[in-house]
Amino acid sequence: MVWRKPNSEMEMKNRTPSVKHGGGSQMIWGNMSAVSVGNLHFIDGIMGKYMYLDILKQNLKQSAEKMGILPHYKLYQVNDPKHNAHICRLWALYHCPQLIRTPAQSPDLNPIENIWDHLNNRIRKFKISSKNELREKLMSEWDKIEGNVYANLVKSMPKRLNEVIKCKEELTHY
Repeated sequence: MVWRKPNSEMEMKNRTPSVKHGGGSQMIWGNMSAVSVGNLHFIDGIMGKYMYLDILKQNLKQSAEKMGILPHYKLYQVNDPKHNAHICRLWALYHCPQLIRTPAQSPDLNPIENIWDHLNNRIRKFKISSKNELREKLMSEWDKIEGNVYANLVKSMPKRLNEVIKCKEELTHY
């Protein structure tokens, strides 16, 4: 029940912006190192191999420079079909100092998954009412991620690898 004066329901003070169906989602591409986060790229539509290649071309070297790891960075990506597409592998061969290959179905080994979770928790604190507002918050919170978060994730890689070996292909606590 709402109490207000007659014919005042359309006044701004009586209106609350809302987002239908849980607010939707925003697909993003980003990268990180032990010292910083790189660019955050918003993806509209369905990402295929050509869109992924364009994202790499626009962001990878620039991100490595932003993070201060150029020219000796390593590209770590999961075995997504678009990552393994011939055109993307060929581009990476000529433009990445080193490409780290990962086993299939290995989210335990990918520290960026923890960054996405961390970012998601940060933006859930806000009342977001539009996709543009979501993008703004994602950008601002991405740049505010504390250095110890990504440093600890990268440092955890040897433990992650050992636990995967110990668990013999079963789930780990990562």
